[in-house]
Amino acid sequence: MPSIDAVGTALPPYTLAQDRVKEFARAMFGDAFPDIDRLIAVYDNSEIECRHFCMPLEWFTLEQSFEHRNDLYIENAIQLSAQATARCLENAGLRHEDIDYILFVSTTGISTPSIDAHLIERLPFRRTIKRLPIWGLGCAGGAASLSRAMEIARAVPTARILIVVTELCGLTFLRNDLGKSALIASSLFADGSAAVLVTGDGVPSSPSAPRLVASYTNTLRNSLEVMGWDIGNEGFRVMISRDIPTIVRTFMRESIQAFLAEQELTMECVDHFIAHPGGAKVLDAYAESLGLAESRLRHTRAILRHCGNMSAVSVLFVLERFMREIAAAPPAEPQYGLACALGPGFASEQVLLQWTP
Repeated sequence: MPSIDAVGTALPPYTLAQDRVKEFARAMFGDAFPDIDRLIAVYDNSEIECRHFCMPLEWFTLEQSFEHRNDLYIENAIQLSAQATARCLENAGLRHEDIDYILFVSTTGISTPSIDAHLIERLPFRRTIKRLPIWGLGCAGGAASLSRAMEIARAVPTARILIVVTELCGLTFLRNDLGKSALIASSLFADGSAAVLVTGDGVPSSPSAPRLVASYTNTLRNSLEVMGWDIGNEGFRVMISRDIPTIVRTFMRESIQAFLAEQELTMECVDHFIAHPGGAKVLDAYAESLGLAESRLRHTRAILRHCGNMSAVSVLFVLERFMREIAAAPPAEPQYGLACALGPGFASEQVLLQWTP
């Protein structure tokens, strides 16, 4: 089976405490909502202590053009992606020249040529490296990219595939968008980057590397408005439905059960639950609907607490924590992990992993 050999992560330079951002949001949204004191409680209930951004808080007080924000996206996405890539390759003991495929995943900016082409231009990748940019999967992009890399590795067993996922959610912020979705988004989303190395069976891998067993995608009918962008002249206006925790309790639970049943497994067989930290209510919904002990969500809640919701990137930060923990104390018997996320579509993406002694 294909393996996940290494993960590398990178965070931008500006770390903002949640309490500080809360006061900024109160000032910005206060005139739009007479009941701002009630609504601003989303910050207190977020379980987030700090988040990381490419720009300082003062930058968000000014109106910025779509062009300027997208220029910043390209500049910072290249820089953060290069950092995450370097750490991933260092962890794997490889060079840029060793990589055969590069998958670049993002939803928070636009670039043609895509960011992977910029990375190839600036870093010593081979000129014959194969590229696959993926745009628009939102929070589901991290899990979905593992699925696509697994499929490539099965088709080409000698392949070394680098996944680079970079989301700069802060740069999509619109100063004049004073809707409730924008207020909620301002309490959750952040910037970050992760790189993952996936290899085929024909490439030697670490005994502690998790194997990619299977993947599953399920798209909910009549759900195009649940999450996404309303793209206009000013940029990306966020859409977030209040029904997402309910969807986790129903559609996501049913999707997980269906996927595991295909693999002749149940949730009781899953040792490591690697969930995207969509928000505190989403994690509560996972725990309630799947009967998860709080310890099963410890790494996901830790990433939410210290990094917020970095969209597609987040689940790979969670995966990195699991991989470090398991490498330090290898299992005596085979163990399964389930990586999962939800994103625009509205779709469930899941990947089944296995650690072996």
